[in-house]
Amino acid sequence: MELSPPAPRRHKHTRSISCEGYQREDGLWDIEARIVDTKPFAYREPFRGLRAPGEPVHDMALRLTIDDHMVVRDIAVAMLAVPYGPCSSALPAFKGLIGRKIGAGWRRAVQECVGGVKGCTHLRELLLPAATVAFQTLGSWPEDGQPAPEPDPDYQTERPHFVDGCKAWATDGEVVAQLYPQFHRKRG
Repeated sequence: MELSPPAPRRHKHTRSISCEGYQREDGLWDIEARIVDTKPFAYREPFRGLRAPGEPVHDMALRLTIDDHMVVRDIAVAMLAVPYGPCSSALPAFKGLIGRKIGAGWRRAVQECVGGVKGCTHLRELLLPAATVAFQTLGSWPEDGQPAPEPDPDYQTERPHFVDGCKAWATDGEVVAQLYPQFHRKRG
């Protein structure tokens, strides 16, 4: 379903966020995320001066290296374009996420390590979609022609974290009834 036609307007800003998940040869996983902000017109910043249309306001990236249990084993961060000199002084704080687990409590861990003046707003924002991509990467279906992984008995008896997380995964819905019948509950 498409959006309805917009009211007359003028384009002022673009934020692009990309996230990608990779399986490494050493058994770990890399989740990379990047944020790029641009403006479609020339403008003047207080510290960098005149900026051309499309020149990045922000261009920042991070790579989370995680294990099969979603524990962060390493993190790399880069600031390729920033509007203020002190921005890059926030980079070391991100190493505080090493040893933290993506899952319940992830937002709290991010806030503790890089919240407020300890970190960078833009890189901190990237850690949330990166976490979602980590779940999609590690929990994705096998490639066509590849065997499905052996079922984990603990996983089958424990309700998956995503059940009741959205309309499609409602406990009383058809998706749960078909894919996880042991956790399906009838309406009413």
